[in-house]
Amino acid sequence: MRSPTKRWRRRTLAVATSTLAAGAFLVAAHPQAGGAAPPAFPEVADQVPQLVEAGVTAGPASVSGGGTSTSADRSVCAPGAHWLRVRFTDLSLRGNDSVTLSGSGTGSFTLTSRHWPGKAFHTRAFEGDCVRVSAALTDPASRFTIDAYQAGDRPLAEATTTVAAVGDVCGSSCNQTAPLIKNMNPQALILAGDNAYSSGTLSEYKNNYDPYYGQFKAITYPTPGNHEYNTSGASGYFDYFGARAGERGKGYYSFDVGDWHFVALNSNITRSTGSAQETWLKNDLAASTKPCTAAFFHHPRFSRGSHGDDTSVRPFFQALYDAKADLVVVGHDHNYQRYAPSRPDGTRDDVNGVRELLIGTGGRGYYNFDQSSAAVQEAGNTNTFGVGKLTLSATDYRSDFVPVSGRTFTDTATGKCKKAVSSPAFSVGTSPSSVSVRPGGTASVTVNVGSTGGFTAATALSVSGLPSGVTGTISPSSVTPPANGTATATLTLAASDTASGSASATVTGTSGSTTQTAKVTVSVGAAGGEAFADDFETDKGWRLNAAGADTATAGKWERGDPEQTTSTYSNQIKQRGDTTSGANCLVTGRLAGSEYGVNDLDGGASSMASPTFTVPAGGKLTFSYTFAHGDNATSADYLRIRVLDGTTPTTVFEKTGSATEVAGVWQNATADLSSFAGRSVRLLVEAADASTASLWESAVDDIRVTA
Repeated sequence: MRSPTKRWRRRTLAVATSTLAAGAFLVAAHPQAGGAAPPAFPEVADQVPQLVEAGVTAGPASVSGGGTSTSADRSVCAPGAHWLRVRFTDLSLRGNDSVTLSGSGTGSFTLTSRHWPGKAFHTRAFEGDCVRVSAALTDPASRFTIDAYQAGDRPLAEATTTVAAVGDVCGSSCNQTAPLIKNMNPQALILAGDNAYSSGTLSEYKNNYDPYYGQFKAITYPTPGNHEYNTSGASGYFDYFGARAGERGKGYYSFDVGDWHFVALNSNITRSTGSAQETWLKNDLAASTKPCTAAFFHHPRFSRGSHGDDTSVRPFFQALYDAKADLVVVGHDHNYQRYAPSRPDGTRDDVNGVRELLIGTGGRGYYNFDQSSAAVQEAGNTNTFGVGKLTLSATDYRSDFVPVSGRTFTDTATGKCKKAVSSPAFSVGTSPSSVSVRPGGTASVTVNVGSTGGFTAATALSVSGLPSGVTGTISPSSVTPPANGTATATLTLAASDTASGSASATVTGTSGSTTQTAKVTVSVGAAGGEAFADDFETDKGWRLNAAGADTATAGKWERGDPEQTTSTYSNQIKQRGDTTSGANCLVTGRLAGSEYGVNDLDGGASSMASPTFTVPAGGKLTFSYTFAHGDNATSADYLRIRVLDGTTPTTVFEKTGSATEVAGVWQNATADLSSFAGRSVRLLVEAADASTASLWESAVDDIRVTA
């Protein structure tokens, strides 16, 4: 795939050695005689496409190194430029060898062996009119070549690009959305799939899509949807878009827009953890030098529309989250939805979370909001066609939903790129954001202090504004987050016997003269009411193998989003791929396995112990559970819940195995805990594949202890 050919005015470079350290030298461009427009720089066979901001000029450079080179630093300069980025046509680094780039204004970046091996690419932008190149090469096989630069004529913060984004397009109404894109005049148009209804045939692309969206073909970067695969191998899609759609049969690729790295993924082919596509994605994200990252594909990880949350694309989301990506654009549900920055399980994470924009509003009907989602929806609309407008800089983004003529719904969101150069700062968050504590009881909240811009300093924590009779203690009272990482503390709330009311308490972080705050709603419940509850959407403090006596070797208990397992022997669902609420539960080995002995419980017993709580008078335990096994199970295999009173365990629930195939089905159960009234206890959730090896899967969700 190649970017559109552009002709740029070439900036003349001047030698100004007084601005450089001793031993350095400038790499000068050669202006064309007579002021004629220079030719475009030659395309490179295998290059990460680079689209540029407005006002960018370009010029040639000639910097290279190889072997055991520790020679003097060299610089690429364009006097008067506000910023520069350079193009590597060769970067082959071995072992720990590296090349460090530093802007004469601000910004530096060290290239290593993971950065685009075998590909030509443009780096991120560096502020100032020079980029210093420092090589540290010890392996004779290491080498690099820089052949060109791009220079900006305005401050980097003002150098923006525009990308239009939409999915679920043509449709009967894409004639309404096409003019929006034309008015935006974007550098690129990204498509989130289902582009030509209803089967993505070549004739449908030519007759339904091309009359309206064909005018943008030169700037279009597509992904396929499920409707494209109504035609075998999505052949109509690949035939229409050609090389721009990526390799036929794969359909995933990447490109750069300004200082943003965009990744197009195919959510209609294998996408599981360890698959070729997921492995490619991880490597692609690791190779990028850009400070900002966005991805787009068809099926949404989170949606309140008719299709709901899709856990099958969680490996995509996990890889993006791990790489500190910023945006995901999806379609599939025919509406507009904006989600808070989220972890792959849907937990809100304003520090490291990825924001999903669902823009299935290109021109094909409407879907209502009739599902729940594990993530936090911040905005949504179910009756407006429109297009997303992404305004992107080297440090942040703005997303606008632009409606078709005659409609009034709009939406705007902004955010900072996690890997961008920024001033040191910190944020404070709480999880959960609301909590209930009963009179005479306690509850806990996790306080997160996140670092951006390399912040790493002691941050004092305090809490105020609690309900009457409730006190709060934060331990530790001061934390120091690692640079661009997160540190945590625990807020313990204790309610007196006469405590009452509800309040929005404030957790304050103070470092030097800077303060940041977060809110947590604290409510005092009725005496003898709910003593303990966990839907496993957040970490409430359960401990694996708390007694140190577990023997299981695989498939141990964990809190997570379970993946469905279907037995190839009996064709029964053994591990459920759903939960009774939210996205998470306690599950024995959450990952999928299609055969006996793959990701099920093996080797003996595994246990999870709850936090301590006080059982109220007339205490009752309620919960949901599922267990399944093959016909090789025995009565020595079990799912069990016990009450741990000190060190004394009492079994209150148990299911055992048998020599009969049992499929996984969510069921509800209760247990009488009244004999433990007033006692401080823990719950022990246990499972075992004992005696002979057998297939065993189990899960527990929505545990509550009430009066």
